[in-house]
Amino acid sequence: MPRLFKYIIFWGGIYLSALVMPLLFAAWAHTGEGRGFWVEFGVALGLVGLAMLALQFALTARFRKATLPFGVDSILQFHRQAGIIAFFFIFAHPIILILADRRYLEFFDPRVNAPRTIFLIVAMLCLLILIVLSIWREKFRLSYEWWRFTHGVAAVLLVGIGLAHALQVGHYLEPTWKKAIWIAFTGVAFYLIGFLRLIKPLRIWRRPWRIAEVRNEPGDVWTLVLDAEGHAGMKHDPGQFVWITVKKIPFALQQHPFSIASCSPDPRRLELTIKELGDWTSKLGQIPPGSRAFLEGPYGTFTLDENFDGGLVFIVGGIGVTPCMSMLRALRNANSRRKMLLIYGNKTHDAIVFNDELEAMQREMDLTVVHVVETPSDDWHGETGFLTGELLDRYLPGDQREDYHYYICGPDPMMDVAENALMDRGVPLWNIYIERFKMV
Repeated sequence: MPRLFKYIIFWGGIYLSALVMPLLFAAWAHTGEGRGFWVEFGVALGLVGLAMLALQFALTARFRKATLPFGVDSILQFHRQAGIIAFFFIFAHPIILILADRRYLEFFDPRVNAPRTIFLIVAMLCLLILIVLSIWREKFRLSYEWWRFTHGVAAVLLVGIGLAHALQVGHYLEPTWKKAIWIAFTGVAFYLIGFLRLIKPLRIWRRPWRIAEVRNEPGDVWTLVLDAEGHAGMKHDPGQFVWITVKKIPFALQQHPFSIASCSPDPRRLELTIKELGDWTSKLGQIPPGSRAFLEGPYGTFTLDENFDGGLVFIVGGIGVTPCMSMLRALRNANSRRKMLLIYGNKTHDAIVFNDELEAMQREMDLTVVHVVETPSDDWHGETGFLTGELLDRYLPGDQREDYHYYICGPDPMMDVAENALMDRGVPLWNIYIERFKMV
């Protein structure tokens, strides 16, 4: 835990410093007259909001060293929350200025400066597109690929127009060196989106994969078996995930993150077990064997701690079992004698993935599997309903719970219940590992 705190302080300090710098640069060597608290407050919100938007490109660039302590899923969740805050900062910027001084309405008056008005309106529309489609994409039935395209275009336009607006107003961007710093800061942000969309695909283009098999599993689930083509494959830790593109070339909007379910000693073969949950995953069964794919990764910190050899508790729901299955397979391959508990929730008994293999694992390892079925059949005699603290009480170790590591993965409501229930029962927060599949 102390090491994690150090990472949080280090990267959090860098992030906060990047947000504060625009205000420090604005105040430094500024000789203009003050314009009242609310005007200056509105300007400050605009500068900080623009900096936050530029930093959003860094949060999505998938730098392994920066994401390693937290996991890409946590970084993208932070990206989402930071975007909402930036939205309110940017949206409040013109409102506060206009309320403080009606003369700022001229910025939206085409009779005064038509090009400026048009660009500012476009910027506000881009801001609304970013927030609305990010929160309600599924309600608008917008495909992930089109959302990703509109999200990127709107973000680039918004930051570009924001920079041009700040340079054009120029109240706090004199002398010229201040403008140069803002241009460089924004240029780095644009480079990062190019890094993600162009440089990374170029790197993985030289390392293609071939889909050797598409295997149907219970509960509308498919397993893609992938073989490396002409390279050494991908070394990974059990529980990590990759971004996959099933195309002839990697330059595509269609790129999705999935956990590696396999744990083969041969890094040239991987298996991704995926549930039909969206527009692209609904077509998994139609992918012909032999299709080319590209993998970016591995990513993720939802992995076994090499320095810990105590008991393990896995609490999963639905397809959230896949990263834990990779860990269990690795432990079986290592002939582990550790005490393990898997609490596995599904809607029906027929939807349980890996059921036969889990039964075999119980005979091969010190593993207890508890199935929880939401809608049981008449002949079901196991646990039913949803995960609760009372259900955990029946199976969790009675004492020394701090000597176990706990891995939670599945639907968000289940994960929230499990995490809170564990902490209520004395499990230290740093013993709990969480992987959230919903990253956007």
